[in-house]
Amino acid sequence: MKHCVVIGGGVVGLTTAWALLQRGHAVTLVEQATDVAQGASRANGGQLSYRYVSPLADAGVPLKALRWLLDPDGPLRFKPEFDRAQWSWLAAFLRNCRGPVNRRATERLLALGAYSQAAFARLQQQAQLGEAVALRAPGKLVVYRQPAEFARVAARAQGGAEQALSHDDCVALEPALADTEATLAGGIFTPGEAVADCHAFCRQLHERLAAHEHFRGRLGARVDSFLMDRAGAVFGVRTPAGDVTADAVVLAAGLHSRALAATVGVRLPLYPLKGYSLTAPIGPGHRAPEVSVTDFEKKILYARIGSDLRVAAMVDLVGDDASLDAGRLASLQRSVRATFPHAADYDRATPWAGLRPATPSGAPILGASGVAGLWLNVGHGALGFTFSFATADIVAALVSGHASPLPLDGLAL
Repeated sequence: MKHCVVIGGGVVGLTTAWALLQRGHAVTLVEQATDVAQGASRANGGQLSYRYVSPLADAGVPLKALRWLLDPDGPLRFKPEFDRAQWSWLAAFLRNCRGPVNRRATERLLALGAYSQAAFARLQQQAQLGEAVALRAPGKLVVYRQPAEFARVAARAQGGAEQALSHDDCVALEPALADTEATLAGGIFTPGEAVADCHAFCRQLHERLAAHEHFRGRLGARVDSFLMDRAGAVFGVRTPAGDVTADAVVLAAGLHSRALAATVGVRLPLYPLKGYSLTAPIGPGHRAPEVSVTDFEKKILYARIGSDLRVAAMVDLVGDDASLDAGRLASLQRSVRATFPHAADYDRATPWAGLRPATPSGAPILGASGVAGLWLNVGHGALGFTFSFATADIVAALVSGHASPLPLDGLAL
């Protein structure tokens, strides 16, 4: 039995701790916040989009980005900074905005998504998650406003896996769309896609972990540095509350992973993509969507989670700033009221902003760090909830000395 330290108490760190325990290891989880799921896992979109995984870096994105920046209600904001990390990330991102590169990345992420769906099913069986997680599988509907864009994606719809629907078909599938001000060109529906409350999932999984005899949790414990031996191998972490030694350390701390890795000479190409969400209560007189809906042009997703409507949107490249921008929240309110005006009580919506740690390619970074004893599970971007089950299983296998269950091409540092 190895003793493993996992740094990070978000969905990626918690699932990693669970996967390591399932492989027979002892685990200490170290999280700087006083509770789990306080970062990007707190109030994210809640969609488990195993088949809708196209990375942001697409061939048409640079031109679209110029239009988005000119639109006051557009999904993108960019604040240039005198920050080498920002500009090197953007340069790498643009290199990934090529058709062949994007297609390879999408194939890679589709395989990861399919594996993650199966891994989540295994975790559910092992952990016996309760109803508070609000897990449903209503399917995912991506709606398109522009006919040309819809025609392009409809032409490659994958038969049974993806169904191309007309405007009327979309409304028949999701009656709440009858209230939208826009005339939709159509939509792509994928059955089986799921939604759940990521924060509730994290809290329940932490409870299951805490009940395990080989698990120790250290909340409110900031990792200041790594413990290293004379050969340069990591053998633990240093915190204000004391050192924790280990046979392996897994870095799964979201955006904070970048600074920690740099202390041992590992450069992680991570940049924060700031996103916003609204959590609005659904009352008896509201007509909320039952299907998980994504507005392709607006880059806004809608998911009914229990008795709330979760609305998540926007990609702001503004550095390490998780503050609530009143202008962006007002913009989001305008968009959602025009699309689903009667879906929830938007006046009582709880706003949130979070920083999603993204790589230029959109693929997470898994496995060896190049420093003995230090392993990586970072860079999930907006798909941390979706991919966490797969990446936890992959990293746990590697730490255990086994081969990865999926090829690591494009997923390694």
